[in-house]
Amino acid sequence: MNLYEHTIIARQDVSPSQLKQIEDKYTKIVEKFEGNIVKLENWGLMNLSYLIKKNKKGNYIHFKIKADGKIISELEKNEKLDKNLLRYLTVKVKKFDLQTDYFKRNEDKEISNK
Repeated sequence: MNLYEHTIIARQDVSPSQLKQIEDKYTKIVEKFEGNIVKLENWGLMNLSYLIKKNKKGNYIHFKIKADGKIISELEKNEKLDKNLLRYLTVKVKKFDLQTDYFKRNEDKEISNK
């Protein structure tokens, strides 16, 4: 089994219930092909560096997946057809960093440090 970090950017006008459906859809695809989602992070709505399909912002969803390469090709095949997604990216990694929360707000970090 290989380790992958997979990030999806959904359109800015997608509702929270639609975001949940997107998370569930791709989680089911991974599980259907006997992969394992180690961690799922919803990074929220963030600014894009440049306009993508007339969108200035996007909803980021990040998966840490333990799976074979076939699962990733199946995920990407489905994501190409999904009209709610702007972009996706898969990176193969040697090990996961499960402790660091990169997109946690500063106020939350200060509260947890006290």
